[in-house]
Parts: sequence; C-alpha cells; structure tokens
Amino acid sequence: MTTSTTGYAALGPLLSAMTGDEKHSAAATSTLDVLWVLYDRVLDVAPDRVDDPDRDRFLLSKGHGPMAYYAVLAEKGFVPPEILGRWGGFDSPLGFHPDRVLVPGVEIGSGSLGHGLPLAVGTALGLRARGRHRPRVVVLVGDAELDEGSNHEAIAVAGRFGLERLTTVAVDNRSASHGWPGGLAERFAREGWATATVDGRDHDALATALLAEHPGRPLAVVAEVESEEDDR
Repeated sequence: MTTSTTGYAALGPLLSAMTGDEKHSAAATSTLDVLWVLYDRVLDVAPDRVDDPDRDRFLLSKGHGPMAYYAVLAEKGFVPPEILGRWGGFDSPLGFHPDRVLVPGVEIGSGSLGHGLPLAVGTALGLRARGRHRPRVVVLVGDAELDEGSNHEAIAVAGRFGLERLTTVAVDNRSASHGWPGGLAERFAREGWATATVDGRDHDALATALLAEHPGRPLAVVAEVESEEDDR
C-alpha cells in the first residue's frame, strides 16, 4: 500500500489531461474521493504486484466515466501519466470503460451496470475456496446501479455466506429510480451486512468506515455525494 500526503492535489491536473467527448464526467467526479482513499489508505495493492495472488482486489462496477480511476492509477504508478492525454483514442489502452487486459491493476472489464457486485461475490468465494483469507475484495457501485436484479441476488448471497473479506462501496447521489425503504444502508443490513453511511467527500470518515472490523459479515459503506446529472 502506497501512501502520500500530497498526491491528492495531483489528481486535478491529471483529470484535466483527459479531454474529449466524455458524457459521464459527473460520474468521474462523484467517485474521485472514494477512489483516492481506497488506493491511498485501504487497499494492499502496488504496481509491482498486480499479479500477486495475495493482493487485494478492487472491482470498479461503476465503470462509465473512468477518468477519476485513471487519474488515481496514474498518481499511484500503475499507468504512466503521459498516456492520459490519449484516453478514449483508437490506439489508447484507456477506454471509456476500463479493460483488465490493457490497463495494469484493473481487475475486471467494466461494462453493463449490475455486473461488478456479483463478480466481487464470486471473487471472494473463489479466494476463500482456495484458502486465501488475507486479500480483501472491494467493489465500487453506484446507487442507481443497485436497481439491477443481479445486485439484489449478490447482496443476499454475500450476507448468507458471511463473506467477511468483501466490501461494497456504494456512491449514493440519489439517482436511483426506485430507492429502498429505510435507505440504502438498510438494504444491505437486512441481508446481514455490516454497514456505515458517510460523507463521500470526507477522507477520514471514508477511511474509518472502510477499515472498521466486521467479523463474519460483509461490509457496505454508503458514500453520500451531491446529486449530479448523468451520474448513475
């Protein structure tokens, strides 16, 4: 895990390097702080350990608008900053959805919403079956994405199986079409998850919630951010 006291300030210029036709820029800005805290304070990952079987796994289910993700990966040394200016180009490895084959450190190819959490459940189950109890599996989802039925099934299965090494970070900007009685955290809690709801811009609050002990249960951290148009 790499730590920097000044690295966050570099994210603005790195984001500015990525220009072009990006209709999901709001999706990027809503996830910036969560992504930074994960890579700066929480995840045990490094550019020279992208294939380490005991690394933590981070799955970006909210994969549209990945500019913040690319900026964080560049600041942490996974990709060279000079390629950011080519993002979304025909010959660029940095597509409008991250590609695990092309981008070092990317664990899944993000596509249709609703896939990331089920994939994270499968990853956590696979690691447990192989006796690897150290790695964490962290998946970042959007609140509107949780309308997908595949996520409801994954939430239920993870709670029943007590997947302690699984964490879901739900960036909540109140863009979901249907919502959940009692709030988003209650949706996870009813299925046996440990939960926390924090300000999605407060780095200390995010780190405290993400690093909290939750023995025998998966963890859901709801990161509340301001509502922005086109930010599922």
